[in-house]
Amino acid sequence: MKRILKISTGVISILLIIDIIASFYFYDLAINRGPKDFLQGNKDLEVSAETMEVLLEGGWRDWVSNQEFESIEMTSRDGLNLQGYYLEAKEPTNKLVIAAHGYLGRGSDMGLFGQYYYEELGYNFFTADARGHGRSEGDYIGFGWPDRLDYVDWINMLVEKLGPDTEIILHGLSMGAATVLMTSGEELPENVKVIIADSPYTSVQDLFTYQITRMFHLPAFPVIQTTSMVTKAKAGYSLSEASALEQVKKAEVPILYIHGNQDSFVPTDMSRELYENTKSKAEIVIFDGANHGESFVMDEETYKEVLNTFLEESFMK
Repeated sequence: MKRILKISTGVISILLIIDIIASFYFYDLAINRGPKDFLQGNKDLEVSAETMEVLLEGGWRDWVSNQEFESIEMTSRDGLNLQGYYLEAKEPTNKLVIAAHGYLGRGSDMGLFGQYYYEELGYNFFTADARGHGRSEGDYIGFGWPDRLDYVDWINMLVEKLGPDTEIILHGLSMGAATVLMTSGEELPENVKVIIADSPYTSVQDLFTYQITRMFHLPAFPVIQTTSMVTKAKAGYSLSEASALEQVKKAEVPILYIHGNQDSFVPTDMSRELYENTKSKAEIVIFDGANHGESFVMDEETYKEVLNTFLEESFMK
């Protein structure tokens, strides 16, 4: 009996050590700032050759390069220097789009949408490098949770800069979509009129649970729980509290959800669950054949029609 107990204790100790090592590994892999080689060659992120050409060499990149963005800096509540970029509309308007980029991206990536808002709709355009990305400080990636407070502060700063009649659209893609949804549950000024969430996840824990099973073929328990503890200690937030789902249950702003039905990186059902639990007015549009974040490029005209209709119905009378 003592021998069995001793063996059992030894096995449990070994498993615990493995779990702890795995937790630090996954923190460094996904959350710690730096290159993420594990995403290279990921089949879940494969898009059509046409889409890849637009993303890498599309005319929108030249458009971004040719604009004279005003650099705006902000200090976050926890002391990080964050970098934003503002582009004033050609003609005076009180409409402003605040765009949130995806994982490992930077603010300029949202020029994919910014060109349309600016050139065709005539809006002011603002985007920022999220903490841990681009020119913003931060040694970890917040996956939208600490970032939600950054966006509340960006919103307030821009309203002060542009005037109290400013009407704001929050438009996020992937991690940026989850970010604007997490922002939706905070106390926002009435200036925020519409939220567009393209390919969001329900929570960081849900996303990690899905990916650790799919990509690494590991059981989520207990690695997710201990990784969450490491994240709380090192980055100040837990995976479970970083929930867009809980935030949209408090939302007052109309939300448009967009997702591709071929998205295997962030499952389409996550948008459906968010939609079904949104407190405010909400709509969901699923793009047939689109992979993760691919809807705009695959069917630009329909995307614009959906966007314009929602804007008009929400506040652009």
